[in-house]
Amino acid sequence: MENTPNSDDAEVVRRVLAGDVNSFRRLVERYGGLVAGVVRKRVPLEHLEDTMQDVFIRAYKSLPTFKHGSFPAWLSTISVRTCYDFWRERYRCNELPVSALTDRHQAWLENALSDRSKESYREKGREKEAREILDCALASLSPGDRMAIELVYLEGLSVKEAARLLGWSVPNVKVRLFRSRRKLRELLTKQNEKEG
Repeated sequence: MENTPNSDDAEVVRRVLAGDVNSFRRLVERYGGLVAGVVRKRVPLEHLEDTMQDVFIRAYKSLPTFKHGSFPAWLSTISVRTCYDFWRERYRCNELPVSALTDRHQAWLENALSDRSKESYREKGREKEAREILDCALASLSPGDRMAIELVYLEGLSVKEAARLLGWSVPNVKVRLFRSRRKLRELLTKQNEKEG
């Protein structure tokens, strides 16, 4: 067997499925950085380790479904879906109204929803504050809508790539993007009317 990462990954998976569960550790060590990179972008830092552990538990349980393709791509998909489930759980337990945003934060969010480029916000040196505001606003969205917004608008993936990672159809992602933008604008408009 050729000793490439893909063939080696397939061999490790074969051994795990044959009963050598300790071989899975090689995959965890090899792809821990990949999973950390995917998860770090999508969940709060204090939940990074727990979410990474969830990813590897799901991957282990799903090994029989691995089709000997690209193990990193397969694991990345599991990572994104685990992050999605993280936000689904948080959404059930915690809703944050847009009214919790300050006027300045609401103004920034309204600008972020416009077609202004990401570079203009970096030039102003507000990246940290912007992320806090955006996280607060994203908390008002359903987990699915939040993941669609993050993957397409914040990470720059195409709608097709986001659909593949989430296991959804392209039209479903497009509908969620449209609905989320509209919801965020409606929430901001209502808040501005209350204060106006």
